[in-house]
Amino acid sequence: MKVFRGLPNAAARAPCALTIGNFDGVHRGHQALLAQVRAAASSLGLEAAVMTFEPHPREFFARRMGQPDKAPPRIANLRDKLASLANNGIDRVIVEHFSDSFASLTPQEFTERVLVEGLHVKWLMVGDDFCYGAKRAGNVALLKEAGRRYGFQVETLPTVMNGDIRISSSAVRAALAAGDFARAEQLLGHPYSISGHVIHGQKLGRDLGFPTLNLRVPHRPALSGIFIVQVHGLAAGPMPAVASLGVRPTVEDAGRVLLEVHVFDFARSCYGERVRVEFLHKIRDEEKFIDLPTLTAAIERDAMEARAYFRERSGAVTATDRI
Repeated sequence: MKVFRGLPNAAARAPCALTIGNFDGVHRGHQALLAQVRAAASSLGLEAAVMTFEPHPREFFARRMGQPDKAPPRIANLRDKLASLANNGIDRVIVEHFSDSFASLTPQEFTERVLVEGLHVKWLMVGDDFCYGAKRAGNVALLKEAGRRYGFQVETLPTVMNGDIRISSSAVRAALAAGDFARAEQLLGHPYSISGHVIHGQKLGRDLGFPTLNLRVPHRPALSGIFIVQVHGLAAGPMPAVASLGVRPTVEDAGRVLLEVHVFDFARSCYGERVRVEFLHKIRDEEKFIDLPTLTAAIERDAMEARAYFRERSGAVTATDRI
């Protein structure tokens, strides 16, 4: 899959079947849309393309208004989003920098500069509530009219439902915030996870007897707390672990978000390696403790609960195998 930061240069502007959106989490609704784009691209002999944005438009406007907490938390980092788009058969992704100049484009300017001149769009699919251009002035009807004028086909995809629940990034965020990983998996179509490269930390976990793998989380995540997880990428199979995702209020006051993972019975150095942390169960919310001994005692309880969870799960699998 080819990834462009901004519109591709003229030599790379192959005609495409395109969809546009934030695609945070690439949930089952997104996947249904991407399947349509892929099918259209195949039948028309085009590249299947996605335009997405960095930062998220709502994040951009929240920061500009001096209210960063109003921005929606992120389900996925950019790396994980791109991996999901590749797994769904997309040939080309345009990561457009969302800025004042981009936000000020009128619907007409967006159509001409981005869709026609910049991307050579021949087929376009959007959600039935799609809006575009400055102040969200453009809608699906205006887009279809532009398509007739400039020679590209516009299709819409109705909302995808999970029972009576609309599948959306907001619904995924709500499930993650509640620690309901079963519901999140239903909406996403796969277990929820965060990937990243292991970085150096303060080594405090090692001093407390619980060494951790540290992953930087560049944006406010959709969940926080202490979790039972399993880690992929360190061995042939997933490894059981307990993790903290948050701002570490007992030992730091900078507000930096970090994912710290204590992998059970594991001692190998793995700095720089890429791992994927799959979330299984929430133990508790993040807390600020009065001192390090109190923090250490809480970590010990969390680790015991996680080990018990894996023992019970292993026993259930063994019992099932015997039937």
